[in-house]
Amino acid sequence: QVQLVESGGGLVQAGGSLRISCAASGRTISAYTMGWFRQAPGKEREFVATITYNSGSTLYSDSAKGRFTISRDNAKNTVYLQMTSLKPEDTAVYYCAARRSIGLGVLRNGYDYWGQGTQVTVSS
Repeated sequence: QVQLVESGGGLVQAGGSLRISCAASGRTISAYTMGWFRQAPGKEREFVATITYNSGSTLYSDSAKGRFTISRDNAKNTVYLQMTSLKPEDTAVYYCAARRSIGLGVLRNGYDYWGQGTQVTVSS
């Protein structure tokens, strides 16, 4: 069993930057593909970014590409999402997820473990 806890969310002005973290416990995530999703009020949870177990490959949504960077530190059992040039439409609860299957994952049902989320609010 893997427990995931997100942190680092908060209020930031448009154009600003924020780094959110996902700390795992219970077992090492070094063999897991990790992902970030987000859910805005009244909307479906959507894919943001994913990274393979060895950081060999990453994939981003169109809205995140060029502005967000996913990374991981397996020694710390932690995954990060660096967000820059933030926009009000990035406002959402951001969720970390882990999947046992090898390979990048963009679908919610491809993930086995989820965190509780961290709120990111971008003011205009």
